[in-house]
Order: sequence, then structure tokens, then C-alpha cells
Amino acid sequence: MKKTQKIKTEDIVQVIAGNDKGTQGRVLDVNDKTNRILVEGVNIRTKHEKPNPQNQKGGRVKKEMPIHYSNVMILDDEKNPTRIGIKREDVNGKIVPKRYAKSNGKNL
Repeated sequence: MKKTQKIKTEDIVQVIAGNDKGTQGRVLDVNDKTNRILVEGVNIRTKHEKPNPQNQKGGRVKKEMPIHYSNVMILDDEKNPTRIGIKREDVNGKIVPKRYAKSNGKNL
């Protein structure tokens, strides 16, 4: 059974390890197969690209590269890094899993 990641697209996270430690950004993409996430403004690298329809000239382009999900922590509503828990709530007779911040117990 494959575990799903608790970090989702559009979450605000803080980098806790690596060159960009302390940087905060929004999650743009999550790859469950490689356990990597793409965070806005984090891990920017220079790529050499050939000319293409989007970039007529080609050349050196700065791009955000994915980082491992273990190097980030999600931010709660008070902008503090926190771990994520899952609790099951009853909504209209259905049990639905909800994510919550372990630091203050509020839903994310």
C-alpha cells in the first residue's frame, strides 16, 4: 500500500534543509512517485534550453527545480512550521479525512 503525501498543491511551506533553508513559498506541483515537490521561488537553477515556440531565442533560463518533500514543513495559520495530522470527521453521514496542524490543532 502506497502512502499519500500530506502536502498538497497550493499549500504554503517553509524549507527546513538545504541551500534555501528558511525560505517560504507556495507548492506548485507534487510528484507522488519521486516524493518531490515544486515550490515557488525555491531551488532555482540555470538551464540551457534550445529554441522552442515559447522561447524563440533559447539560451540560459532560470527555473525552479523540485526538492524532496522531507525538506519542507507546512505553515499553519499563524505562519509557524508544523507537522500534519489526519483526523476523521463526520460530514453529512460520511466519514471524511481532514488535515490539521499538530501545533495548534486547527484544520488546514
